[in-house]
Amino acid sequence: MGPSDSVSSLPHAVDLAGLLASGDVSAREVVAAHLDRIEELDHKINAIPVRRTRDEILADADRLDAAGPNGPLHGLPVAVKDLEDVAGLPTRSGTLLSSARPARRDGLVAERLRAAGAVIIGKTNTPEFGTGSHTFNEVYGLTRNPWDLSRSAGGSSGGAAAALAARMLAIADGSDFGGSLRNPAAFNNVVGLRPSLGVVPSSRTESHRLVRFGVSGPMGRTVGDTALVLSALAGPHADDALSRPLDPAEFRRPLPTTTVARLGWTPDLAGSFAIDPQPVKLARRAARSIVEVGGSFVEVAPAFTGAEEIFRIIRGLSYRSLGRNIPNDRHHQLKTTVRDNIAYGDTLTLDDVARVERLQIRLRRQVNELFESIDVLALPTTQVAPFPADDEFPTTVNGTTMTDYLGWMMSCCLITATECPAISIPAGFTDEGLPVGLQLVAPFGHDRELLEIAAAIESAQPHHQLVPEVR
Repeated sequence: MGPSDSVSSLPHAVDLAGLLASGDVSAREVVAAHLDRIEELDHKINAIPVRRTRDEILADADRLDAAGPNGPLHGLPVAVKDLEDVAGLPTRSGTLLSSARPARRDGLVAERLRAAGAVIIGKTNTPEFGTGSHTFNEVYGLTRNPWDLSRSAGGSSGGAAAALAARMLAIADGSDFGGSLRNPAAFNNVVGLRPSLGVVPSSRTESHRLVRFGVSGPMGRTVGDTALVLSALAGPHADDALSRPLDPAEFRRPLPTTTVARLGWTPDLAGSFAIDPQPVKLARRAARSIVEVGGSFVEVAPAFTGAEEIFRIIRGLSYRSLGRNIPNDRHHQLKTTVRDNIAYGDTLTLDDVARVERLQIRLRRQVNELFESIDVLALPTTQVAPFPADDEFPTTVNGTTMTDYLGWMMSCCLITATECPAISIPAGFTDEGLPVGLQLVAPFGHDRELLEIAAAIESAQPHHQLVPEVR
């Protein structure tokens, strides 16, 4: 099942936003069209397993129409990743340990989406506690890839990415620790941005960098759509000491279709991970297209010494915190990979924490040195194309056996350790018609510049115009 030659009748979010702001279409019309699409397709995909009633959703759209445009996302339908609270809907986080009771109030992501004028339809599916880049759980089941229903949609923002690809949503949010915005974006031919820490704030109590590799961020069908969502999510928050004092409106300025950026290409970060041939070939071709829009292309080989150890230890600390909040007599209800992460976290010591801080200083110097000669680093988003949905994760990559379930995700995990913003944009389709992505990485805090370079490359590689034929 490959890409369709036709383009969906549902425009991209930036175009829809313009039509809604001018009054050429109503919020009711836009929302109803997406609800129709959900009813047509989601029983096959299972991307949005929790939804408000159609009457409730359309009543919200009618209120927006009566009030007039009130924000950058006015009238755009969205569903929030099921790790975040939405008032009136349960937050199950893909785990049987959760409660089916509705949340009493919106979390920060839902609050900002509503304030920007978006219409919240429901919740998108995620693996248990967002663990792993394959979206399945014991609460809502498996999310399938709309490009091939026998394949994984990735994760942990797999429901969001699949819904975008199938044109069931105009915009989406997600979160990313080891690639949870980037991996599913690549698997579904959409765009996912992991922002710099603090661009999108957190209202959770964990504010220290040692447990803040996880960030919330935007997804869209195009780079422009993704920037539009970021303009609603970004901005400082009084409860988050690490939030950045920026003006979110900077992400709403039009993005260019040309660039003079210097792009440095690496297939595997100097042999740091195994990777299949087709994702490399397609990502390199997409990266090379920067030359067509005014930029330059060079080969680089940064090793990012210590990045994997940094990532694994900080991830372990995060799961150590999670484990402390789950009664010991209920740990058996968790999937194996969650239990393994908690167990690893429990082995960590103060010496490990001190070592991570030393490694981070060295890695930061390596990253800073790299960006003295280039403006953006490019590499494949994923080490494999979308794999069979019946597999929990790939156990071998290009003939190399993976030591654990994180091994096939290192192309994103190692970038997380750098703390740099990273975006995945569509890079084309394999011989089997499966999408893969190009990952672009910019210096810390250069999120706007990253979006500009990504938009220029996207203009030369318009894979986003293709729509899956869901059968």
